Amino acid sequence: MTKDVEVAEHGSFSAKDYHDPPPAPLFDSVELTKWSFYRALIAEFIATLLFLYITVLTVIGYKSTVGGDPCGGVGILGIAWSFGGMIFILVYCTAGISGGHINPAVTFGLFLARKVSLIRAILYMVAQCLGAICGVGLVKAFQSAYYNRYGGGANELSTGYSKGTGLGAEIIGTFVLVYTVFSATDPKRSARDSHVPVLAPLLIGFAVFMVHLATIPITGTGINPARSLGAAVIYNNEKAWDDQWIFWVGPFIGAAIAAFYHQFILRAGAVKALGSFRSTTHV
Repeated sequence: MTKDVEVAEHGSFSAKDYHDPPPAPLFDSVELTKWSFYRALIAEFIATLLFLYITVLTVIGYKSTVGGDPCGGVGILGIAWSFGGMIFILVYCTAGISGGHINPAVTFGLFLARKVSLIRAILYMVAQCLGAICGVGLVKAFQSAYYNRYGGGANELSTGYSKGTGLGAEIIGTFVLVYTVFSATDPKRSARDSHVPVLAPLLIGFAVFMVHLATIPITGTGINPARSLGAAVIYNNEKAWDDQWIFWVGPFIGAAIAAFYHQFILRAGAVKALGSFRSTTHV
């Protein structure tokens, strides 16, 4: 691991080879006057639309072709690859424009870590949810014969699992995802791995893939409130709405824990804050 400060040959200290960006302001009304901000909102909307379109279409297509053969179609492995692969592609495409969040839980975690302002966080979430609804709407339009018959790609708690189990699965799954996002985009790591620009999107996509493998049998894998909301709105089934809170509360708790763990434990934010407080009290 690269050290923040390295000792030079003659005992002097060299500056660290990366810079932590300053914390984002809580309210930044200036953002609303910039075209780059609205361009980022459009990017989040389109990325989430494409994400839901491809992934839910994969789920519906799998269920419509498998019939009674559990080995038919792409299977759970193929569905997991669909979700992870699309995140890899879309994060790579939009990271330089909007940050490539494509997920309200990721946006929430980054907001808690002061990486984005409150205004940006809220409008990102709105754009993501609207994009998800439109994406699933396209799936229903193209697969009208199969959409309702095969569950609309909606997240629901599977039979045999308690709501507590489903909530726990969503918390842990989202923690894995958001923790990966923080680690892959950490300024120190980014400085070291800047010659491999594809690395961060690849790791984030792979995290999504692995979480889907583990939790598809439990909740269908949410870990993205926009994904769950978009499918629930278009499918409009009572069971999907009854379980909807799991796919908001779980991901937001998991994102909050990941933000706290990365910022205050791994990056020693609590120790730095305490040291700063002590130095000011002794002045």
